[in-house]
Amino acid sequence: MDEAQQWLLQYDDKLKAVAAQAEQADKALREVGGSATSPDGEVLVRVSASGATTDLQLRPSVRDMDPDRLSRLILETTRQAQRDAGAQVVAAMQGLLGDSEALNVVKNVLPEGYRGDGKDEPEHPDLKPDNRSDDDYFENPPEVIQ
Repeated sequence: MDEAQQWLLQYDDKLKAVAAQAEQADKALREVGGSATSPDGEVLVRVSASGATTDLQLRPSVRDMDPDRLSRLILETTRQAQRDAGAQVVAAMQGLLGDSEALNVVKNVLPEGYRGDGKDEPEHPDLKPDNRSDDDYFENPPEVIQ
């Protein structure tokens, strides 16, 4: 076998290895799905790899919740689920791309980033459940009108 044929065989082997990695990444991306539960457990959101909402579960007690607070809670929980899915996308693509500029492009196009990017914000204090006693609540009620 001459040098040119050997080079072609090696190149063919490299192409097959890349195709196998791409197929593995494709399979991993098909299985990606993020989820998050609100701090009070009232809202559960599941999203696809693209961040699209695939499931939303609300506990019966949300009926007593202020509509503005509930909408903020749903949006924040969805954002957390999208960041969870983003982390899974990054992990799947890292296997294919390694730590490269191409992986940075993937990271930069994720709509809400990904868990582990150092941008996780502390939970919004107004979205945490108010577990104060009734006496304390009525002595120091929350500000309703902003």
